[in-house]
Amino acid sequence: MSTPTIGHYINGQVALPAASRRQDVFNPATGAVTGQVLLAGAADVAAAVASSQAAFPAWADTPPIRRARVMFKFLELLNANKDKLAHMITAEHGKVFTDAQGEVSRGIDIVEFACGMPQLLKGDFTDQVSTGIDNWTLRQPLGVVAGITPFNFPVMVPMWMFPVAIAAGNCFVLKPSPIDPSASLFMADLFKQAGLPEGVFNVVQGDKEAVDALLVHPDVKAVSFVGSTPIANYIYETGAHHGKRVQALGGAKNHMVVMPDADLEQAVDALIGAGYGSAGERCMAISVAVLVGDVANKLIPMLAARAKKLVIKNGVNLDAEMGPIVTSIAHTRITGYIDLGVQEGAKLLVDGRTFTGKDAGEGCEAGYWMGGTLFDHVTPNMRIYKEEIFGPVLGCVRVKDFAEAVDLVNAHEFGNGVSCYTRDGNVAREFSRRIQVGMVGINVPIPVPMAWHGFGGWKKSLFGDMHAYGEEGVRFYTKQKSIMQRWPESIGKGAEFVMPTAK
Repeated sequence: MSTPTIGHYINGQVALPAASRRQDVFNPATGAVTGQVLLAGAADVAAAVASSQAAFPAWADTPPIRRARVMFKFLELLNANKDKLAHMITAEHGKVFTDAQGEVSRGIDIVEFACGMPQLLKGDFTDQVSTGIDNWTLRQPLGVVAGITPFNFPVMVPMWMFPVAIAAGNCFVLKPSPIDPSASLFMADLFKQAGLPEGVFNVVQGDKEAVDALLVHPDVKAVSFVGSTPIANYIYETGAHHGKRVQALGGAKNHMVVMPDADLEQAVDALIGAGYGSAGERCMAISVAVLVGDVANKLIPMLAARAKKLVIKNGVNLDAEMGPIVTSIAHTRITGYIDLGVQEGAKLLVDGRTFTGKDAGEGCEAGYWMGGTLFDHVTPNMRIYKEEIFGPVLGCVRVKDFAEAVDLVNAHEFGNGVSCYTRDGNVAREFSRRIQVGMVGINVPIPVPMAWHGFGGWKKSLFGDMHAYGEEGVRFYTKQKSIMQRWPESIGKGAEFVMPTAK
C-alpha cells in the first residue's frame, strides 16, 4: 500500500509539484508513517502568493455582507465535519480525541466571530468638523497576508488568523506545521465548498525554506506567527525588516498560584488538566505550580497521587486523558529536561520516563510515549523553571506569601498566561491588577480568551503590538483611512497658508 502524499493547496486545487522535498508524517501513538508531506520551496510560495495577489482586487471589492455569507457557509460545513477534523488531529498530533474536539470547537468560535465582519468594519463619521467639512474613517484590507502556525493546534491556531483576515477582505497564505498537515487541506476544501473564490485561501506545506520565502516576498503585507520565542523573534525582526506588519506569538512558562485558602480538590483538578492535558504541548499549559505558605504540604501528595493515575493511551480511546508526545525528537528533548531537573537538585516525585509504549496498549510499542512528571522544590535558578519544556512536566515552587508569588511570576521573562486559585476576592483583584502577564485566570487554569476578545501575552511571549483574533485581529488585518471632504460651494476664496483648523 502506497503512502499518501500531502501537498499544497494553490488556486483552488491540491498541488503536487514533483520537485518538492518531502518529509514523513507519523502517527505518534504507533510510530507508523502515515503519509509524506511536500516541503515548499521559494517557487511554490511564489505561486501561492501570486494566486492570492490575483484574487485580491475582486475579493476586496466584494461587499462585506457577501464575504460574511461565504463565512457562514464555511461555518456550517465545519460544524458538519468537526469530528472528522478532530480525528485528523489525533492521528497526526496524538492528542486525545476529546481534546481535539475542543480544539476544533474553539477554532469554530473564531469563524462565528468573523461572520460579524460587516459590523466590525464599520467606521466613524463626524459631520461638520469644520465649516462645510465632514470627516470619516474606514478600514481597508492589506492585501496578501500569511500565517505560520505550529504543530500543537493544527486547526485552532490557523483559525485564529485566516477567518478574520479573509472576512476583512484579504487573501491568505497558510504555512502549517509539516508534522500534522492534513487538516489544513481539509479546511481549504471546505472553504472552496462554501463558495470562496479561487486564490483567496492558499496552503503551502513546508519548513524554514517556505517561511523565509514568505518573509521576504514583497507582495506579502503581513505575517502572523505562533511558536517558540526564538522563532517568534526571528519572524518579527525579519518580517519587519522587509516592511511587513508582524504579529508573532512566542513561548511561555505559565504559573498557577495556589493560595492557602484555595479549594485544594479544585486546584489539583486544575493542575492535572492544565499540566498534563495535550501532554503539556500547548502554550497555555501550566508548567509551574506556585504553592503559597503551608499549602504545599497538603496539595503535593494529592497531586502526586493523581499524576501517577493518569490514563495514558492512544487518543482514539475516549477514556484517554493524555496521549503520546508528538515526535521522537520532542520526546528526547523532554526526557533531557527531566534528567536535567534531577541534576539541578529538584525532587522528582513522579517520573514520566518510566512509562513506555507497552504501557499504552497494543500497537503502541513504537510510539512516542511518556507519563506525567512532577517535581517538587524547584527554584527560580533552575533551567527547568526558566525554560519552556513543552511537555508533561510540572514543577512545584514553594513561596512564603502572596507578595513573593507575584514577584516570582513577574520576574520571569515570559508573560503568556497565569492563574490564581483563591477564595479571597481582594487577593483575586490584586493579583489581576499587579501580575505582569497578558492572560490571567482567577480559578480558571487555562484562561484562553473567547473569540470576541483576543489572545496574546506580554514580555517575550509576544512580538508586535496586536493580539490575535478579536477586535485587535480585525485591526491587524486592516489599515485605517481617514477621509475629509467638502464641496466647492463651501470653499472660500483665496489660498490658505496656515494649518487648517476648525472654523
